[in-house]
Amino acid sequence: MTVVLNIVIFLHVVGAAMIVGPWIANMKSPTVGPRQFDGAMTQLVTGIILVGLVTVLSKQADSGVEPLTTSLYIKLTVKFIIAVVVGALAFVGNRRRKAGETVSPGLAHGVGGLALLNIAIATIWQ
Repeated sequence: MTVVLNIVIFLHVVGAAMIVGPWIANMKSPTVGPRQFDGAMTQLVTGIILVGLVTVLSKQADSGVEPLTTSLYIKLTVKFIIAVVVGALAFVGNRRRKAGETVSPGLAHGVGGLALLNIAIATIWQ
């Protein structure tokens, strides 16, 4: 089961890279690319799967996964809300780009910046 957990964590990190990478690459002329929306959906789906896996594994004595605490639930809730906002912004930006409209820099930076904030929360918040 921990192999499955590690694969899902890997996919979760790939999803983050799909959002932040294009944002940094297009910093001078910001836009929202199609892979950013795909990355946002990857992050949402794998994040939900991770919570389920950690919940199950934390109840197994030999798994080595720590039990979920109230502070961890708060952290995961904050990350989920940010991820939903990133997904919504990426969806809107992707639709505008496909329609030939210009994507505002604020929208593009919102997608990348909030995704980066989510990475910071995941790694810094204990």
